[in-house]
Amino acid sequence: MNRRTFIKSSVAVPAAVGVFAGCASETEPEAEAPETASTRSLERIGVQLYTVRYLLESDYEGTLRAVADAGYDEVETVWDAERNPDDIRALLDELGLAAPSTHAPIEALRTNLSGVIDASQRLGHSYIVCPWLEEDERTMAHYRDHVALFNEVGAACQEVGIQFAYHNHEFEFEPTEDGVIPYDFMLDEMDPELVKMELDLYWIAYANRSVSEYFQRDPGRYPLCHIKDMGPDRGMTPVGEGQIDFAAILAESEIAGLRHYFVEHDHPEDALASIQTSITHLRSLTF
Repeated sequence: MNRRTFIKSSVAVPAAVGVFAGCASETEPEAEAPETASTRSLERIGVQLYTVRYLLESDYEGTLRAVADAGYDEVETVWDAERNPDDIRALLDELGLAAPSTHAPIEALRTNLSGVIDASQRLGHSYIVCPWLEEDERTMAHYRDHVALFNEVGAACQEVGIQFAYHNHEFEFEPTEDGVIPYDFMLDEMDPELVKMELDLYWIAYANRSVSEYFQRDPGRYPLCHIKDMGPDRGMTPVGEGQIDFAAILAESEIAGLRHYFVEHDHPEDALASIQTSITHLRSLTF
């Protein structure tokens, strides 16, 4: 899949003109080379801290320093009711790491939304994201309840200048008992101003769905994405070591509304090596 746009010109006509111009006069200027499309690259790259969660448990400060040293500009945090958000903010500021987004589990959104919002404001988050639905909460009846909850959460977040969003896995693209695709249902039923989407580029590929089709379906609704790669066995790999055409996807950033790009790997063998490999590839990528 490749949606990159290139400026093309006719091959046959300029070639013929060049031949005849050479015969007519040695002083006549040569035909100009056809223009090529301008290339872009990612200016800011983030990492979802779930990737380094085990390292954070043993050495929180040292792990964040390693993330900064790897060249990351941003982090997406994971809701942690036990850790002081002011201390986290001070450390992130010291390291020059922005934290535009956090993942907060649905149970925290149900029972402690004010606490999630307060911590997010103190950390400087612009987004709060629901990252996961338990397996026993995936019937159509559950999705109807989720949609209502997410609209309510989105409205509460909007009141304080925070945007709420939902992060997918593969199961949202699997038909329910009623034959409904939950992801499509959520897009249709959630207020697009109150609930944006964080598209996980690995899981949508795992579900054999087209990223481009969803960007075209709901333009501007995808301010966040997770970038992780897929190997030939469909397992996760560091970015650049798999088969997903990220250049083609990122070329559609404008229509998608993408602003933040977070590297992630759920189960890396070596978390720091994985995030280093991933950012090195993304820094070299043009689209």
